[in-house]
Amino acid sequence: MNEHVEFWDRPMADEIYLLAGWNQWADAGNISSGLPTYLIKHLDATPLGQLSVDECYFFQVPGTHHFLRPDIKLKEGMPIALEGRDNNYYYWSEGRRGLVIFLGEEPHVNPRLYADAFLDAAQELGVRRIVALGGVYGAMPYDRDREIHAVYSLPEIKDELADLSVKMSNYEGGSTIGTYLVYQAGRRGIEFIDLYAFVPAYDFAPLSPNVQGVRIDNDYAAWHEVMRRLNHMLGTDVDISDLEARSSQLKASMHDRIEEFDRKNPDLHV
Repeated sequence: MNEHVEFWDRPMADEIYLLAGWNQWADAGNISSGLPTYLIKHLDATPLGQLSVDECYFFQVPGTHHFLRPDIKLKEGMPIALEGRDNNYYYWSEGRRGLVIFLGEEPHVNPRLYADAFLDAAQELGVRRIVALGGVYGAMPYDRDREIHAVYSLPEIKDELADLSVKMSNYEGGSTIGTYLVYQAGRRGIEFIDLYAFVPAYDFAPLSPNVQGVRIDNDYAAWHEVMRRLNHMLGTDVDISDLEARSSQLKASMHDRIEEFDRKNPDLHV
């Protein structure tokens, strides 16, 4: 086993899938960090293991002061807790299928070391397919289904994705941890799909410099759209009725916010 990987138990399901998210750059709507956290609690998933990859994180960057430093807690002069960079695995099973949920911190440096440890861990668990999550802000309607874009590691996956109502990404630019891992997974013949949901955000600065924009922090509508696709693709039956209700409440709340904004700023014609 990779020296950076530790598991406390081994899943025994016939088919094991891995859902991964990070506190990361591409986390609009908290899709990458919030949805896995929600699922861990919602499914009462049990701790399974961890990645220990301190080599992948900065202690500090000159000029940033507290930005990257881990928090420490002292009592009467004695250190009692030191916050680390958590990269943890959890597990939930349903019949013959098992779902490993990973929640981690996007690495600052040594991405290849991180990728090798992450992919080695998946192979050690016998994972059939990895699905990673990400979110991107954009000016799209808040009251419609979220647009989902996909990145995949192996050519044979493409036809299957056509059944999920997703668009194939043609992005060019800085890599996220998800797209980096997809590339490395493809070189190793590992099935890896990276899903990106587009989250509504509205920048009104071009209309008026004194008006703040509107965006969604926890986009339950996007979470619901992602989980519908995951249930279909993985053959799981995760109860998403709570997310459906939260999605409806979110859209109603956004409607009220936009109407209030329009009343206060009639000249902008939002």
